[in-house]
Amino acid sequence: MTAIESPCILVCSIDMKTGFCFGCGRTREEIGAWIDMTPQTRRSVMAELPARLEAVERRPRRETRRTRLSRERDALS
Repeated sequence: MTAIESPCILVCSIDMKTGFCFGCGRTREEIGAWIDMTPQTRRSVMAELPARLEAVERRPRRETRRTRLSRERDALS
């Protein structure tokens, strides 16, 4: 089984003004349908993401889930 390419960076929060995720730039609908999309459709969406991320209103940086999990894992080591 091959892994599905994903732009997710575990910063899952939607910009209410644009409807795009602050982390990856996808819409809720795209996130929900991602697993069922064809590789060609996913690549098409991914090509649009850099421009979308420029459109989202930047919020103050906060600790992402990925960073928190990494920090907690390091603390247990």
